[in-house]
Amino acid sequence: MSVSGILGKKIGMTQVFDEKGDVHPVTVLKAGPCVITQLKTLAKDGYDAAQIGYVDFVKASKVNKAMTGHFAKSNVPPVRVVKEVSVETPAAAGDGEQAGVKAGDRILVDIFSDEKFVDVIGTSKGRGFAGVIRRHGFGGGPKSHGHMFQVQGSIGASSFPSRVFPGQRMPGHMGHEQVTVRNLRIRGIDVDDNLIIVEGAVPGPRDGYVLISKAKAPPRERRGFAGAATKDALKASKKAAPKKK
Repeated sequence: MSVSGILGKKIGMTQVFDEKGDVHPVTVLKAGPCVITQLKTLAKDGYDAAQIGYVDFVKASKVNKAMTGHFAKSNVPPVRVVKEVSVETPAAAGDGEQAGVKAGDRILVDIFSDEKFVDVIGTSKGRGFAGVIRRHGFGGGPKSHGHMFQVQGSIGASSFPSRVFPGQRMPGHMGHEQVTVRNLRIRGIDVDDNLIIVEGAVPGPRDGYVLISKAKAPPRERRGFAGAATKDALKASKKAAPKKK
């Protein structure tokens, strides 16, 4: 497939050991299977993209008539979650299909077989209404008897400026926001069970839906850790410099 991402579910966290015996905390994600429900083309929609849906059992009564007709147009089963991902190859002129991609195609976890890093987008856990201590990490006031140490204190002077500036950190709704975690290293892929193991934490609760895409700006590999074939830049520059007569 020439799409850049896939929908998945967060299974949970565990740890794995590498060849050196070092332990790494990892998150197990069930990536797909997904199906392409619609294609966006440059000629018709102004941009190239693919609308994908996570293949999961959903009752027909839970899908409204508009979405039922939308899925029937592409001859795909009803899906619960729908997202748009970019297409790596440009659209062919006039045929309404991306090169090698069409509506109804299945997307599996094997699209990451040649990748080392991925970006994961999820919705963080909702924490409800929280104060400034928990929401913003304020230090609070004195904790001795007679003090309310979890109160943020003064938020504006009385005479000047006689108002509260916009953006003042105050109590409010915490969590349940879209969070993007970039450049998570892939530690393993199970094509048979559509599982991908990434190093690090992923936002959201268990069984939460996430969007897994190929890393837009993967980190560069560090020099000096690739074995004997790695060249020393300092020695190479000295060797290439002209010798003094």
